[in-house]
Amino acid sequence: MKFTCDRQLLSSAALNASRAVVAKSSVPALEGLLIKTSNNAVSITGYDLEKGITTGIAATVENPGTIVVGARIFCEILRKLDTDTVEIISDNSLLVIIKGGKSEFSIMGSSAEDYPEMPVFEGENTLSMDSAVLKEMIEQTIFAVSTNEQKPILTGALFEISEGMFNMVAMDGFRLAIRKEPVQGAADASFVVPAKTLADVSKMIEDDYPVTISISKKHILFNFAGYQILSRLLEGTFFDYKKAIPSTFTTSVKISVRQFIDSIDRTALIITDRLNSPIEILFENDAVSFSCTTPLGKSYDEFPLAIEGKAVKIGFNNRFLLDALKATGCDEVILQFNGPLSPVIIKPLSSDSFVFLVLPVMLKDMKK
Repeated sequence: MKFTCDRQLLSSAALNASRAVVAKSSVPALEGLLIKTSNNAVSITGYDLEKGITTGIAATVENPGTIVVGARIFCEILRKLDTDTVEIISDNSLLVIIKGGKSEFSIMGSSAEDYPEMPVFEGENTLSMDSAVLKEMIEQTIFAVSTNEQKPILTGALFEISEGMFNMVAMDGFRLAIRKEPVQGAADASFVVPAKTLADVSKMIEDDYPVTISISKKHILFNFAGYQILSRLLEGTFFDYKKAIPSTFTTSVKISVRQFIDSIDRTALIITDRLNSPIEILFENDAVSFSCTTPLGKSYDEFPLAIEGKAVKIGFNNRFLLDALKATGCDEVILQFNGPLSPVIIKPLSSDSFVFLVLPVMLKDMKK
């Protein structure tokens, strides 16, 4: 195999494909990238048996071929080279030579025969949307995905397509995030996509371009900007999240997201990983106050705020509440409560594009 191509394009392609590479595996080929050349193009694939990422770039190919190279060292070499073009050469001995300017590296590759085949994908349903919208949907839900492997179905986000509406839903037992977007032409479906796959999709989206999402019984395929990301779907039944959302409220307030975040940040300065304590928030008399007590000391902050309904004092894990507020992407939102032991609902002012739910923490004076 011998080809020459743009170093930056190859570096970017290899780095993105390496998101699907295993750092350490009993199968050495899974720690590598599969490089294949044909028809003046080079394709690069990373695959960890659960997720595969493939892309291709233009190249001047003198001798076609395939080889597997260690992902980490290959990406590092390409990143460090100070040249516009790079030449890649390999032969039957599996030695891979990487040339760029006056620099040259020789690394051992492995046979492409050892690389596992990705599953043949036959999509049964297709959904098309703008990449910027998909990225926003992921970023507004992924914060609520569970990291607890004891409930595997919650380590992904539910994709729920029904009657022209696409709902993306995540929950971890403490938070719930729902992002809604109208879609056209997609058949009704419901499935759960691993959060790790969605995180990679979000990171790889850099501009606004069309995304095609194809779904089969066991896999999902994202196709955009020359990349194909194939992922296994999570098996199991997602929780009935709709039952967790109250329909009526006793307290409602409109807040400045930035002002609210700043007050929580100031109040939480005395909270550490070792010295944790809930933030106590009091909505009363057209003001909101924030207070906290830990072995480090006490903190307090407040600002005026118009309150509709009953006064309420409620406690929250500061990180959980901050994650939800930062994910809104809004200047102002509505907070709705049903007393100190019910979750807060966070909504935009004039639409239903998202709904966030955060469970409160019981305060000490409530336990007496």
